[in-house]
Amino acid sequence: MPTYRPATVTEVLGSRDGLQRLSVTMQDGSEARAYALVELTGSCDVGDRIVCNTTAVERNLGTGGWHFVHWNLERDSLDLPGPDHVMKLRYTSLQCDVGTSELLHPEASDRLLGGTPVVVCTLHSQAALVALAFAHASAGHRLAYVMTDGAALPMAMSDLVAELVEQGLIAGTVTAGHAFGGDLEAVGFASALSLATHVLEADAIVAAMGPGVVGTGTAMGTTALEAAPMLDTVERRGGRPVLCVRASDGDGRGRHRGVSHHVHSVLGLTGTRPSVAGVDGALDEVVRETCHVHPVPEIPDAGRLMDAAGIRVTTMGRGPEADPTFFAAAIGAGTLAARMCT
Repeated sequence: MPTYRPATVTEVLGSRDGLQRLSVTMQDGSEARAYALVELTGSCDVGDRIVCNTTAVERNLGTGGWHFVHWNLERDSLDLPGPDHVMKLRYTSLQCDVGTSELLHPEASDRLLGGTPVVVCTLHSQAALVALAFAHASAGHRLAYVMTDGAALPMAMSDLVAELVEQGLIAGTVTAGHAFGGDLEAVGFASALSLATHVLEADAIVAAMGPGVVGTGTAMGTTALEAAPMLDTVERRGGRPVLCVRASDGDGRGRHRGVSHHVHSVLGLTGTRPSVAGVDGALDEVVRETCHVHPVPEIPDAGRLMDAAGIRVTTMGRGPEADPTFFAAAIGAGTLAARMCT
């Protein structure tokens, strides 16, 4: 169950659209840090008394030691009207009328994908690597990002997406399901793909959850399995499904060494035969038997791509020097998608 604690804002550490980073003093005098999702709770100023949801930090979960502002006690009410009647975070105290782009673009949201390649990822970090590789390999083609609700719901939480947008490495964003904060808001994944293709005019799409995949160490107990119906939807909507294989030679957990067991679970659940990049270490018997393997010669070096863009991507704290196969597999997927556009 959740825990809520009072605090006082001592410093605004930084902000961008949809997000403030705060330094706060808790009621017991300890110092802490907190995110304020301004689309839900409004902004905060130094000296404001606030209530923080401290649940994740107190349970040592994956927020990096940051609380979340639940309410600013300096205001009695808050009015942040949205564009129409469609809510996200429905039937919670944080439900918000973000609207939906299906109502603004009804014809586009129903159109087929027309062969658009869609790279489906099981981790948020993979999406950034796919985008870097796509930009390097494509000749001015446009890549859009569709963020699902399999992990963090606010797009504002992703530093990587903010950097990719700033660098022009993705042409636009769509948040699907209960995820929110994209350039376009979609009720579901199928319409999100069509909106990305026909409104954002994307030549290719990378689709992944936000930061914070949930996993239990079991074959079925992970949000990574959303990739299976995503691959099916891409194919049935006329796209070209590409699976970004999760593989590792640096992960200490045996279930993720080589090709991750999550990839095997996804391939066992999907009815689609997706394309994959033929990257050494990211192929095994299961992948070869259930996927279309495409040779991708001359995969660019992940470290050099990141350095050139000024973007740092890690997986569980590891960079490309510590886990080259993970990075090569994602770079290969992005390179393959770019070649599909030519």
